[in-house]
Amino acid sequence: MRKLVLSLFALVLVASPVLAGKYNKKVSVGDKAPDFAGVPAIAKGEETSLSLRDMKDDIVVVAIMADHCPYVVASYDRLIDFAKAYEGKGVKVVSIAVSGPSSRKDDNIEAIKARNKDKNFTFAYGFDESEKIGRDYGATNTPQVFVLDKDRKIRYMGSMDDSPLNEAKVKKTYLKDAVEALLAGKEPEVTETKAVGCGIQYPQD
Repeated sequence: MRKLVLSLFALVLVASPVLAGKYNKKVSVGDKAPDFAGVPAIAKGEETSLSLRDMKDDIVVVAIMADHCPYVVASYDRLIDFAKAYEGKGVKVVSIAVSGPSSRKDDNIEAIKARNKDKNFTFAYGFDESEKIGRDYGATNTPQVFVLDKDRKIRYMGSMDDSPLNEAKVKKTYLKDAVEALLAGKEPEVTETKAVGCGIQYPQD
């Protein structure tokens, strides 16, 4: 009988969603998302700036990026398709590169402008030279996504899917599933996953 109880307990642990805060040590699911403002960006080919408080959409997806990272490069088309699919549905997708002034030049706003000419990004793409946004959100790897609800509370954070380098092998679409659940007025089944990609090295880390 005891073995049966232990087996059932183990099964529950395996089947349960990842608890918030397991991988992110700075913020947890349910927390108010850290604010940001005045981030220089490119949106639909035009120069602009990103401020969270100015976004009126029901859902905001914040993707922390670094363009030199091969995992980020592999995510471009997926994020472009994702933003296009949810355009006009109350979902705002913003990408923010986190690289300080001493970091690689292929992550800065001029590099983003050049890359936009080739990729024609369907999401707003900003550059945070201070790296404060990445720190505030507890981002450890790029790419790393955060899904915010209409009250700007974090409802999902982690990886876009389960195959960051090979879209053909994707079986679990964490980002899409979380957004679909929120649009349907439901709680995402999975609220946090481990971000897989290039590690972010913040100054004085």
